Amino acid sequence: MNLVNRSLLEKLKKKNTGNVKLIKAVDKLIFDIEQNDWNSQAELKQIRPDADCVHSAGFYFFNLSVHRTMVLIEFDENKRVRIIWTGSHQEYEKTFKNNRNTIKKWLNNTGWI
Repeated sequence: MNLVNRSLLEKLKKKNTGNVKLIKAVDKLIFDIEQNDWNSQAELKQIRPDADCVHSAGFYFFNLSVHRTMVLIEFDENKRVRIIWTGSHQEYEKTFKNNRNTIKKWLNNTGWI
């Protein structure tokens, strides 16, 4: 699959240089995305059981150590995966308030849906 905005994940790794566990988790996510050719949510969940579908348009959060990363996966002929948000769990709670309606509102306000 084609990984778009990989720089957000690289920035997350650089920001957390001393957190070896997080860096390994980010590298595994990058590897899993680039090496797999998912066609459905079921295939994604087999490889990445930490994927949490937060919107039916193909938006997922992944739990990476103590961080959350929002990823848009477009299951189309182009097989694109876009990283659109990364942050710690505290930043996730502050931004999205652990609420799918708040996530939907954020996606709408930022032009993703």
